[in-house]
Amino acid sequence: MANLTFENIGITGIAAAVPANIINNYEYTSYFDKEDVKDIVDKVGIKERRFAPEGMTASDLCFAAAEKLIADMKIDKSEIDMLIFISQTADFKMPATSVILQDRLGLGKHVAAFDVNLGCSAFVYGLSIAYAYLNAGTFRKVLLLDGETRSRVYSPKDRKTAFLFGDGGVAAVIERNGKFGKSYFSLNSDGSLSDLIKMDAGGYRNPSSPETLAEKVVDEYGNIRSDEHGYMNGADVFNFVLKEIPGNFKSVMEISGVTKESIDYVLFHQANDYMNSYLAKKLKLDTEKVPSGIEKFGNTSSVSIPLTLVTQLQNKLNGHKKLMLCGFGVGMSWATAQIDVEDCRVSDLVEI
Repeated sequence: MANLTFENIGITGIAAAVPANIINNYEYTSYFDKEDVKDIVDKVGIKERRFAPEGMTASDLCFAAAEKLIADMKIDKSEIDMLIFISQTADFKMPATSVILQDRLGLGKHVAAFDVNLGCSAFVYGLSIAYAYLNAGTFRKVLLLDGETRSRVYSPKDRKTAFLFGDGGVAAVIERNGKFGKSYFSLNSDGSLSDLIKMDAGGYRNPSSPETLAEKVVDEYGNIRSDEHGYMNGADVFNFVLKEIPGNFKSVMEISGVTKESIDYVLFHQANDYMNSYLAKKLKLDTEKVPSGIEKFGNTSSVSIPLTLVTQLQNKLNGHKKLMLCGFGVGMSWATAQIDVEDCRVSDLVEI
């Protein structure tokens, strides 16, 4: 396992932005019978989602979150030395969206900026990168931006994915400070399972064409999508989660020395309500310590962990808190971290 340990580094502030456009999942699509829709929505536990309107991108959501956080924390922008942008729905194939955001936010030319293309585990991965740079260099503040417009990735005619995904963006400031204790990360991947969640076309291996954009029936249930829509093998993804995540979670607890009683909150990737409830039960966690925002925002991929933190824990991070973060999904990739926060500034949710 790729295990990392850091000391005196942590998140000092975090903000999130979502589109103002609310989707009622029970009324989302006319392609399926109402009874079928109700059964699906009730099972996955996602009643509402936020969809970005035409012209709004993941970087717009991250920009709004960053501006809010910088204003709330009264940050001197000249002290931001690094900008990391996490997304699989970037503005362009090139240039990197991080560089565009560096200029748009009015940050200095001294800022190191780069993108991270990873899925549901990416916020935890991104934190580990920020912690590592702060640990190794003279950086003062790292601005970690994470945004997704997943609503544009999946077909509304494919019941396996049509009711799951939503859009959002977050901004977090990570700094060195003696008030933070040790933090522990475990980073993992298994590319042999890369077909479980995938988009077959639109990249350079299988470029976009009229054929890849054409919708077609893909299974005996009449689900419809194109080769440029994402798809997911839900049963195998669930089996992967049950096989890998509990053990990885327990290993980080052992390495960090925390107990279930000493953990204040556990933040899982918000894949669906059934999966997270199963994980909490299998790990014998106190459900009061496992916040969920999936009912109102759906699966926002890498954004889901920090978005849950902002919307569910805004007034609960005063003083010293121990958090467990666990992201898992597309890749397949998974990451678990035990971090401490100390009077973390959590801004009000921004709607744009």
